[in-house]
Amino acid sequence: MLGNLALVRTTSDPEKKTARLYEMYPPDRLVVEDTNYYNLGYWPGCTKLDEAAQALADEVADTAEFKPDDTILDVGFGYGDQDFHWIDKYGPSKIIGINITKTHIRIATDRAKERGLTDRIDFREGSATAIPLPDNSVDKVVALESAFHFATRADFFAEAYRVLRPGGVLVTADIIPMEGGKPKADIRSHAIKWIRVMIDDANWYPRKQYGEKLESAGFESVEVRSIRDEVYEPWREYHVRRLQDPTFKSRSSKLFYKMVAVAHRDQDLLKDELTSLDYVVSAARKPQQP
Repeated sequence: MLGNLALVRTTSDPEKKTARLYEMYPPDRLVVEDTNYYNLGYWPGCTKLDEAAQALADEVADTAEFKPDDTILDVGFGYGDQDFHWIDKYGPSKIIGINITKTHIRIATDRAKERGLTDRIDFREGSATAIPLPDNSVDKVVALESAFHFATRADFFAEAYRVLRPGGVLVTADIIPMEGGKPKADIRSHAIKWIRVMIDDANWYPRKQYGEKLESAGFESVEVRSIRDEVYEPWREYHVRRLQDPTFKSRSSKLFYKMVAVAHRDQDLLKDELTSLDYVVSAARKPQQP
């Protein structure tokens, strides 16, 4: 564990850094209860992280207006929970997922085989900034809490534009700073300290610049809206409850429980530092005509 953390901190390659981080968190090292979702969640009406994480997946899908005949590209799919949910709820024709974490790809692919869905869900290894698809080949591109890892997010925007068909839509759910918030380098809370290591300075800009970068990539009808009030504080409160739940403690390894407990030990500091973070859902459309 400590060796992996050292590797994450020392490598200068952003994709290797991201892959190494997520290899450290197999399904038995997640705080969720019944799923393998790995996002902060969208919490209106939710009490469990599983529910909130799926609600965030729905928020992305509804913003993108998933349709039955869509071919969807999911960039950074984690363990694929949202893709199986989207197939069941929205019925798109095909979902292609790309990821750089080999464990994620293997587990998600095995799940697709078990469900007999390999003809509709195709999980592949691939980079967000060199998407292994031809031009004008998909209807929707989504990045569910993953684009802050990409080197760079702006390069991903350009690649998303390339692979989208005319009229296609890009939607992200993303972590960014508030305008005038605390510098990233000053974050001290263990629960969000990963931001210092895992989000490059090139991706650390507030909502206005986020929209400008989408427009610079060629997109129109750009919207970048904050949902931070429905994300951060309920996510923080959930972890307080989870750590007090004897079931979580009994199901977790001693090491993982201690990691979560240490990360959330200083709730006053975490609550203060979360005020410097924004959480956005963005939507942008590729023009019908170039």
